[in-house]
Amino acid sequence: MASGAAEAADLKIMFQGDPFEIAAIQGAATRFEAAHPGTKIELINTPHDAYNEKFGAMASTGNLPDIIQLDAPFLANYVWSGYLQPVTGLVEQALIDDMTPSNVSQGTYPPDKGLYAIGLTDSTVVLYGSRKQLEAAKIRIPTSVADAWTREEFEGALKTLSASSKWPIDLFRGYGTKTEWITYAYEPILESMGCDLIDRTTWKSEGTLDNQACVDAATMMQSWVKAGWVVPQSAGTNQFYAEGRPAALAWGGHWVYAEAKATMGDDLVAMPLPKFGQKSASPNGTWIFGINKASAEPKLAGEFVGFMLKDADYRKAYEEHTGFPGLKSFAAASPVYAAGGPMAVAFAQASESAVPRPPHPAYPTITLAFQQAMTDIFDGADPKDELTKAAKKIDADIEDNDGYAPFGGN
Repeated sequence: MASGAAEAADLKIMFQGDPFEIAAIQGAATRFEAAHPGTKIELINTPHDAYNEKFGAMASTGNLPDIIQLDAPFLANYVWSGYLQPVTGLVEQALIDDMTPSNVSQGTYPPDKGLYAIGLTDSTVVLYGSRKQLEAAKIRIPTSVADAWTREEFEGALKTLSASSKWPIDLFRGYGTKTEWITYAYEPILESMGCDLIDRTTWKSEGTLDNQACVDAATMMQSWVKAGWVVPQSAGTNQFYAEGRPAALAWGGHWVYAEAKATMGDDLVAMPLPKFGQKSASPNGTWIFGINKASAEPKLAGEFVGFMLKDADYRKAYEEHTGFPGLKSFAAASPVYAAGGPMAVAFAQASESAVPRPPHPAYPTITLAFQQAMTDIFDGADPKDELTKAAKKIDADIEDNDGYAPFGGN
C-alpha cells in the first residue's frame, strides 16, 4: 500500500520533507512491504510548515501514528509529554552502534539518558566563501576547526570584503523571521562567546540569555546589519551564488553546498564557523524518527526504521543531495564529507564543536522567544531589552509547568 488507507494499516508513519525525501520514504515503505508480505504501511505526508500544528491536533486526540518524524530539538518535549518510547531494543543494535556522537546526542533525552530517536542524517552550518574573492582580498582561508577565524579575523574580513562585494555575507535572513533557522544558525554564536539560551543546570533563562556575554553577541550581530554587511531579508536566499556573486560569504547549512557547487564550481570553499570567544561552536540536529509510546506494533515499527536507514536506495537519495551523515557507515560512503573532501570541515564540526539546542521540554517556547528577540534586534531594537523579554517568556513557561519535572526550574 505505502500511501493511502484503503486497508487497515499495520504501521502508520508521519513525516515531512523535500520532494526527494518524501520519495525516499515512500520507496523504502514499498520495498519493506514487498519484503514482508501482508504488511501494510500508511504514509502520512505532512507539509513542513503545518507539521507541528497537525502533530498537536493528532496528539490531543490520542491519534499519533506508530512512527513519528520529529525535529531533534523538540525531542525533550515529546518524551516529557509521553509521546515516545526508547528505540533501543526496537531498532537493531548495529545501527545504534553506527550512530555518530552528534546523532546520538540529538536523539537522547537527558533525564534518563535514553535514546528515543534515530536518523540517517544530522546537520551543520559552515561558512562558505568565494575562493576568488577571498584570495583577491588576501584573506586567509581556514581549513580546520582548530584553524577557524577569530572574531577579529571574521569582522576584518567583512570590512575588507565590503569594499568589493555588494554584501560581505549572507546570514540567510531570507528564510524568514519566525523560523527555526534563527535559533539553529545563530545560537552557536552565543555559545562561542560563552553564553546560552538557558542555564542547562538550573534550567532558568534570566541571568543567562540576557547576561553580558549574550548581549555582546547580539550587539555584535546587530552591528553587522547596521554596517550594511548582511544580505537583507528581502533579497532572498541565493545571493551568495547568484550571478555576479553579490555576497562573498554565506553562513549556510550543509544543504547549501549542492546548489552553490553547481553554480560556483571550484570557486566554492567551505570553512569552519568562526571562533568568536574561547571555544568553537556549531549547530546540529535534524529530522529524525521516533516510535510512539502507544504503538500497538513497536517491534514492527523499529524493524521498519532499521530497514529504511539501511536501504541502499534511501541512502542514495540523501547522498545525491549531500545529506550530512549521522551514521558512520553513511559517512564512509559520502566522499564529499570524507577526509580531504570539499565538506570535510563540516563533518569535523560534528565531533569537535557541535552543541545541541537546549534539550528541554520548554524548547518550543525557548526557540520562539529567541526568534522574536533576534528579529527585533536585527531591526534595531535594544539587545539587552529584547533578550530580557525573551528570558522572562521562557522562565514563565517553565514556571507555569512546575519546572517540567524531572528537570530543574522551579
